[in-house]
Amino acid sequence: MFYQLYELNHAALAPFRAGAEALRFVAGNPLNPLSQTVLGRTLTASLEVFERATRRYAKPAFGLTETVVDGEEIVVVEEVAWSKPFCNLLHFKRDLPEGRPLDQRILLVAPMSGHYATLLRGTVEALLPYADIYITDWVDARMVPVTEGNFDLDDYIDYVIEMLHQLGAGAHVIGVCQPSVPVLAAIAVMEKRGDPALPASMILMGGPIDTRKNPTAVNKLAKEHSLDWFRDNVIMTVPFPQPGFMRPVYPGFLQLSGFMSMNLDRHVVAHREFFEHLVKHDGESAERHRDFYDEYLAVMDLTEEFYLQTVDTVFIRHALPQGEMLHRGVPVNTAAIRHVALMTVEGENDDISGLGQTEAAHAICPNVPDALRLHYVQPDVGHYGVFNGSRFRREIAPRIVEFTRLHGGARQAEKPAAKPRPARKRTPKKPG
Repeated sequence: MFYQLYELNHAALAPFRAGAEALRFVAGNPLNPLSQTVLGRTLTASLEVFERATRRYAKPAFGLTETVVDGEEIVVVEEVAWSKPFCNLLHFKRDLPEGRPLDQRILLVAPMSGHYATLLRGTVEALLPYADIYITDWVDARMVPVTEGNFDLDDYIDYVIEMLHQLGAGAHVIGVCQPSVPVLAAIAVMEKRGDPALPASMILMGGPIDTRKNPTAVNKLAKEHSLDWFRDNVIMTVPFPQPGFMRPVYPGFLQLSGFMSMNLDRHVVAHREFFEHLVKHDGESAERHRDFYDEYLAVMDLTEEFYLQTVDTVFIRHALPQGEMLHRGVPVNTAAIRHVALMTVEGENDDISGLGQTEAAHAICPNVPDALRLHYVQPDVGHYGVFNGSRFRREIAPRIVEFTRLHGGARQAEKPAAKPRPARKRTPKKPG
């Protein structure tokens, strides 16, 4: 019922949003003398803040149409390389010169935790000059008819394995945040089977491998409630007339509310500053705000079975680090991983996946040779900074590129656009 009320509230505000947008156009029109006054700019700013605060944000586009390879601008075409009801595998195909040596193939597994894969636009953009990039574009559960069946954590792992088959042996896989657990599980399943499509390396970034280490507010919330509590309080049914009508889901707007409440003061300040930038005609600062929140406020629903199974497996029972995780009823044995290089990346100030949670992957993969391991902690960044932003581009992305080249099987470009910095371990400050 709550989901239906949310939809009704959104529909009820639609005429007011339309009116605010029309009035903003009139008040801010350069032909209107008031638009050049403080009063006019204040009115225009107020109307825009209202419209943006009450709208539903659509799924953003990646919008990556070019990159620079070997010092030259190269056209990039986004295409669907593989498709299933709950996910499309996007390929950013670069129009490289004929006969140029191949770069590494990288499967970037985006989080399925409320936001769209476009949250990793900066990640893709930073790696495109050096690699052939594929990314998981998860489908909003409320857009998938119930006739397509369920989608749970086991299905997620199977999807990752199928996509690695699509890329072929010797590729690389990067799990960002939530996917770290199913990616690690998928590699363990593939190693145990002797799968010929085994990747050359896996990079796990800011992921909840073992949430018992340095638990954050998110981890504590999961431990304080039973699985039945989550089922009774956060699972809702998709309302009519959405394609997924009657599908039980964890709504994206609930996940967004949880994330925003963790740093509510920061978001309030950001919107106040946005208002001030509009009044002062600081267009550049206002546009940065729009770009960030257009992405951050665009959310998607998760299927009930995937959400509850993830909460239970990862946050309540800690099944993977305790050796109790199952895939299709068969134990997931991470000790079986011997041939896949392992890199873990953490942010010093991460308030979603605390320090040590991702590094725990090394402890539960004891048979990965030391020569195939690397752990890196990026100072002065939070969760978002692990995969986006200036420090990611300057410090983390070059290390990922170097790691994949060191342990990759694909042919390399003879003249890379920029030489990545050597990978090295950074010692983090003590938390707290």
